[in-house]
This record gives sequence, C-alpha cells and structure tokens, in this order.
Amino acid sequence: MFVKLCGLRTEEDVVTAVAAGADAVGFVLTASPRRISAERARRLVADVPSHVLSVGVVHGIPAAEAGALARASGVDALQLHGSYPRAAFDELAGLRLLRATALTADTDVRTGAYGEEWLLLDSPVAGSGERWDLGALDDARPSGNWLLAGGLTPANVRAAIAAARPWGVDVSSGVESSRGVKDHNLMREFVTAARQLPPDGRAAAPSGLDAVQ
Repeated sequence: MFVKLCGLRTEEDVVTAVAAGADAVGFVLTASPRRISAERARRLVADVPSHVLSVGVVHGIPAAEAGALARASGVDALQLHGSYPRAAFDELAGLRLLRATALTADTDVRTGAYGEEWLLLDSPVAGSGERWDLGALDDARPSGNWLLAGGLTPANVRAAIAAARPWGVDVSSGVESSRGVKDHNLMREFVTAARQLPPDGRAAAPSGLDAVQ
C-alpha cells in the first residue's frame, strides 16, 4: 500500500514521515492553513531521501504559476488539486503530475486520462477531513495507480482500504493535533495501520516508489 503524508511544514514533520516509512510527502504551496513558501519547501525537500516522492500541492492557480512553484520548490512531482482541465495538464508536460479531484458524475476515473501518473480521489472539500461516500466507487471504479483521500485517520484507514481497494492512500488533517499542525504519533500510527492487512485479510497493493516509476 502506497502511503502519502501531506501538508508537512517542518523539518520534524519530514523526518517523522520518512522514518515512519511514507512513500511520498506533500507540501502545500497555495492558500491553506498548511501553506509554505516555495523557498521553505525547497529546504524541506532537501531532507527527503531519493526513495521518497516529494510532491508540491496547488489549488486554484493557473497552470503556468503552478509549474513555476513546482520548479522553484524542487519537488519531484506536482499535484493539481481541484477542477483543472485537461489543457492545464498539457501545459505542464514534462513534469510528473498527480490529478486530485472529487468524484462526480463527470470525473474521468482512468489514471492517466489527463496525462498524469497518479489519480487521487478526495472529498469535495479538500483538506477538510470530511469523509465521503465510498459506495460511489461501485459505479466508477478507478483504474491504475490511484490514491484514496478524504477523512482518513489511523482508526479508519484499514476499513476504508477494504471498502475502496485503492492502490494508495493520502492523509493530511487526519494526522493533525490542530488544523495545520502535524501530530507525529498519529503520522506513525497511520502508516502502520495502512500497511496492515485490511479486515477481510486480503493482501493490499505493493508499496514503494519503484512501483510507480
């Protein structure tokens, strides 16, 4: 199971995520309680080992600006979060991209449909910690390397994995002591829980950055 810990803001957050065994770490570069500057992100990315994917997360800004932030921060990949059109992904050709969106009747759930490497399905209000109806996946089963997000915590991630069968999971608010402040114990607990066999006992998808390159 591929695990991404998002919204990291401090050196301690990064050290904890890496030591816990996260496959990817995310840095929010646009308006959010978790926002950090591109310069700050670059300093944090310097502490991320090569086997862990570093991801810059943006929302609500033009593609050109998003690309400039990604390059300035030195991240491995850029996450476009929200209703970005296919043209935005085309404009960012050459960057490793993650398409993050809520599941609606119009969502293309094929990973790579917009030229991205990964697809992330989140709650309608990103970063809110709100859960969403996983039953909607019955009629829109994603394909490829896709991550489940939205309201996940160490207490419910195993059940969510069993219900949704994602390739990976992403968490931010579910491992915080207060909005924007990471709880390092919860971070460790989340990674451990996500890697355990789900309640039905079936093995989860393999983890590791090699699986996505």
